[in-house]
Amino acid sequence: MANFLYRLGRLSFQRRRYVLLLWIAALAALSFAAVKAPAAPEDTFSIPGTESQRAFDLLDERFPGSGVDGAVARLVFRAPEGQQLTTEQNRAVVERVVTEASAGPQVATATDPFQAGAVSEDAATAYATVVYTEGSTDLTAATTENLKRAVAQGEAAGLTVEIGGDALATRPAAGGATEALGIAVAAIVLLVTFGSLAAAGLPLLTAIVGVGVGMASIMALASTFGLSSTTGTLAMMLGLAVGIDYAVFVVSRYREERAQGHEPVEAVAVATGAAGSSVVFAGLTVVIALGGLAIVRVPMLTKMGLAAAGTIVIAVLIALTLVPALLGFCQRAVLPRSARRGRPKAEHHGPNAGTRWARLVLRRPLPILVLAVLVLVVIALPVLDLRLGSSGDEAKPTSTTERRAYDDLARGFGAGFNGPLSIVVDAAAADDPRAAVTTTIRTLAGTPGVVSVSTARFNPAGDTAVITAVPAAGPSDAATRDLVHAIRAERASVEAATGAVFQVTGSTAVNIDMAQKVQDALLPYLAVVVGLAFLLLLVLFRSVLVPLKAALGFLLSVLAALGAVVAVFQWGWLAGLIGLEQTGPIMSMMPIFMVGIVFGLAMDYEVFLVARMREAHVHGESARNAIVSGFGRSARVVVAAALIMMAVFSGFIGAGEPMIKMIGFGLAAAVLLDAFVVRMTIVPAVLALAGERAWWIPRSLDRVLPSLDVEGEALGRPASLEPAAEVRGTAWAETPSARPTAESLEPTFRR
Repeated sequence: MANFLYRLGRLSFQRRRYVLLLWIAALAALSFAAVKAPAAPEDTFSIPGTESQRAFDLLDERFPGSGVDGAVARLVFRAPEGQQLTTEQNRAVVERVVTEASAGPQVATATDPFQAGAVSEDAATAYATVVYTEGSTDLTAATTENLKRAVAQGEAAGLTVEIGGDALATRPAAGGATEALGIAVAAIVLLVTFGSLAAAGLPLLTAIVGVGVGMASIMALASTFGLSSTTGTLAMMLGLAVGIDYAVFVVSRYREERAQGHEPVEAVAVATGAAGSSVVFAGLTVVIALGGLAIVRVPMLTKMGLAAAGTIVIAVLIALTLVPALLGFCQRAVLPRSARRGRPKAEHHGPNAGTRWARLVLRRPLPILVLAVLVLVVIALPVLDLRLGSSGDEAKPTSTTERRAYDDLARGFGAGFNGPLSIVVDAAAADDPRAAVTTTIRTLAGTPGVVSVSTARFNPAGDTAVITAVPAAGPSDAATRDLVHAIRAERASVEAATGAVFQVTGSTAVNIDMAQKVQDALLPYLAVVVGLAFLLLLVLFRSVLVPLKAALGFLLSVLAALGAVVAVFQWGWLAGLIGLEQTGPIMSMMPIFMVGIVFGLAMDYEVFLVARMREAHVHGESARNAIVSGFGRSARVVVAAALIMMAVFSGFIGAGEPMIKMIGFGLAAAVLLDAFVVRMTIVPAVLALAGERAWWIPRSLDRVLPSLDVEGEALGRPASLEPAAEVRGTAWAETPSARPTAESLEPTFRR
């Protein structure tokens, strides 16, 4: 691998103009295709194999053209303080608003609250439901303007009118100003780390190009593969973070090689061959982990994972081609100021913060290891109270009309009114379908936790009915989940008595089924990811302890990050600091996201840190000295990479969408804990305690494992380019009879 990447980096450097033009052309072509492509479809949740999905499929089959997939606008009316909506004047206003809304284009049905009985007991709140023939993203401007105009008439007459549903649902930007702030922080970190505007700007530029290519590809393929607007959020978040990190690894290694006296073309080639190997492996782990999201068998999750994986592949390709090409355009500009002024010196001359930290850990490895593990365990404790679910309008800011509509309905009709359960009764096999449905309604009404049951709505054939049951608790409450299970447990008795079969669906049931499906898939997915980590690191580092330690450290960091998410988003600790207005269950997909993404990010730091330690060890340094050498050469870059990722992910905490806010916070916390507690503290402590045993591997296993050469030992440099390196006055040539000793390589491996 190192030989191939060495040649690729050298070719990219020498043909840098062509490489740059190719990437510009790719970005332009894909951007043009994205502009011309049809709009991305709206987000849809399909959960194959669940009861709620089977019920939806039955509805589509038995109620054709019923507008099940159409957008819904729920107009919530509230009378002025001390008044009622049933007065002649207020009632006339409500009916006029409903009539105006129903007269608009693309309207399928509209219900009058007074005829449908949709008025609260105190007559202060009422609602009307407007169902459209198209989904929310396909509503025309004329349709939405007609709805807004109708609502404005009601408000002008003195009523408070809020709009729930998805017809006018606000879709906040991913990160807004805080996202830009995160990128600015990343730029400052790069500038401080490299001390050069060119070196700081190059990773940002290449990462932006990579995200641009990735997002343009997603938009161009959206209609073909059913990718929604949400699909690209994860891809943008990860592509920006890893794109910067991968470029930082290559640029940092290039600066080291230049500090050793290599010519620019050779420095680029070696940097691509050595650091590029780590980039390829780290990118591969992220891609496999994201692609593995297909194990959950939730189409939306699979699409998000594959789209993000594609963006990671683009980030890797850019790091291996565009970064070397751009280094050719700024060969000296990316170097430290002293080197640009003609006074080159090794970047890691003498002890630095990395070596000092490593020596501190080596002096007291056991107490530091115990303390670090205890810190992670304490942070992870909230995981024991993890509740999976899905938040809706109740989690949106109170500045949105959807949230205000939710609150008004909860006050007027009860908390459970916002999460009604739809029961689809298949009475085709019953002797008397209507009698079977009546028995089902009676059973539902007698179930503890059910506030009310609607009358049945039959299909034209009269063999299928839909019933709505309103629970007492809110849609995200644990009591509602228990109620759904209780209703489903009554199915067998109803079927035995009537011959009819019912299934529970609706958004609340869908969320419950989603949480259960993710929970069932979590352990298998975790086993696959951890097992993969062990096998890949076993091949990479040819050690048994290193992959075992990496896998266990990964588990600790994931659990601790999830614990932090539970403490903030479920318990409400420090929620005000991140603009979280409503706590609730943790998004069902969050644990899967955390496992897959944190696995890939953790391997970035594991590979970069441990590869430099092994590089020193295989060239003759003792196990303890190799730890210090590895930290001296890589700690600063790893710290910078971690800070950059945290800055980028933290930028998404400012999103108005709770799901994006939660993902940004969770990933930022995961990077903080994994980079600074696990990789920078636990890793050197464990390796110090293990000593030489850390690099032990059975001979029989060593013989069968392939050699990946992530350290770049086998770089095949042309003889004309092989430097006659002088190490403290001693010249040596890379020949079998004159292998370099550890002492002669000291400036190279103790930078």
